[in-house]
Amino acid sequence: MSLQRISTRWILLSLAVVLASCGGASTNGEPVPTTTSEVPAFNVQPIEWGECDDGSEVTLISCGTLEVPFDYEQPDKGSFVLYIKKREASGESIGPLLVNPGGPGFGGSSLANDAMYYFSKTLLDSFDIIAWDPRGTGLTTPSVDCVDDYDQYFGLDSPPDDEVERQALIDTAQKFNDACAERSGTILPYISTVASARDMDSIRRALGVEKVSYFGFSYGSELGATWATLFPDTVRAAVLDGAADPNATSIDQGLAQAKGFEQQLSTFLAKCSADETCPFHNNGNAEGAFDQLMLDIDAQPLVVSANRTPVTQGVAYTAVAQAMYSDYYWPDLEEALSDAQQGDGAGLLQLYDDYFQRQDDGTYGNELEAFLAISCLDGADRPTVDEVDATVDVFVKAAPRLGANFAYGYGCSLWPVEPVTPLSITGAGAGPIVVIGTTGDAATPLESTRKMVAALEDGRLVIVEANQHTGYGANECVTTAVDQYLVRLTAPDQSITCGDE
Repeated sequence: MSLQRISTRWILLSLAVVLASCGGASTNGEPVPTTTSEVPAFNVQPIEWGECDDGSEVTLISCGTLEVPFDYEQPDKGSFVLYIKKREASGESIGPLLVNPGGPGFGGSSLANDAMYYFSKTLLDSFDIIAWDPRGTGLTTPSVDCVDDYDQYFGLDSPPDDEVERQALIDTAQKFNDACAERSGTILPYISTVASARDMDSIRRALGVEKVSYFGFSYGSELGATWATLFPDTVRAAVLDGAADPNATSIDQGLAQAKGFEQQLSTFLAKCSADETCPFHNNGNAEGAFDQLMLDIDAQPLVVSANRTPVTQGVAYTAVAQAMYSDYYWPDLEEALSDAQQGDGAGLLQLYDDYFQRQDDGTYGNELEAFLAISCLDGADRPTVDEVDATVDVFVKAAPRLGANFAYGYGCSLWPVEPVTPLSITGAGAGPIVVIGTTGDAATPLESTRKMVAALEDGRLVIVEANQHTGYGANECVTTAVDQYLVRLTAPDQSITCGDE
């Protein structure tokens, strides 16, 4: 079985000016309380489900809202209104399955509409899918809003060739951060992963159940592990697909991703070199042609249209990274690179736009802004500007083609809000938690996924052999193992491998 879902994004891709060096929640520092008894009670109201006003046409879907406080310890500071969707089970319901697509920053409510692309018929028959836009994202109010046009912030040449270009990256990151503070400063301190995990328990209480099941993709794994650590007694079952090392520093996480994307790029180029039908074949030397093309673009960016950013080296690297999330995108990248050799950057610009979720009318959602705001708030060990500069050589050594572009990025170094106290991820008392890792996952490499399993008290690893980010649905083996666990609570052994079918 192969579902049609294309991979979700995750927290640490450091390819645009302000995305780098943000990191997720780290365990460095004093941990926050890990028991529900230490969190002050907040009176949640039942969710009143009704028709959706966003164009949802699936008959099983209904919509609702839930008010949660900015700060659970000081509920009078203000509140978010979470936007929530429910897709009722097609058969007899076991109960609610909370789901998250990744990010952070992505509104998750769309998973109710797109559930058939993410989940098997078995899960759709058996669970009420509960999908919501986490605080600060999507249609939840208020949400993070920083800027309207991304090109001036993310189209810059990167990595910098000289001090002038380096200072331009710093100045632009500061300008972006200032805009975030001006438009969304009120909520920026309150959108951490820990706070969203507490919202998950509020959703559980509003649903009126003692325990819930959870399925999180990509960053959703970090969110799920945080929830399972804070509220272990409420966990019926939890699946974390595409997880990273919860104990890594932001620099270590960035290095792991740089290596992961470099490995996938090498695989892509080798495959193209070996295939004479590949549009970027270049007489069997796609590797050398790629290196030269990046140099050529650095020297002479490709102009696609007068009202858009030129395809700079930074734009090109972002396009390449977009394609490394899944080999589904590799044919598009082959064509885009071949066209760029002929002076046409339209294909690379389209992949760049796909990464930033640019719409046909030139508008953007708030995913990028929320991504940065949540990542920087979670990043307790965020590096200084000087520390970012000092790591460049380390990144280049780890990933010769992509490392420098991963290293440069000053967004979190200059972020206007202090980070939250980190949480030590353990999942203690939550029971078996299934963690899925994929052999060809650039964003959350298998090595990092193994470390999530080790951090959990009872983590069960399912390895999927595939070139994509996240693994559920890649083949019948992983789908069956996960479905049996979620439906029957039959957890797989400590580690199983699902081959490429």
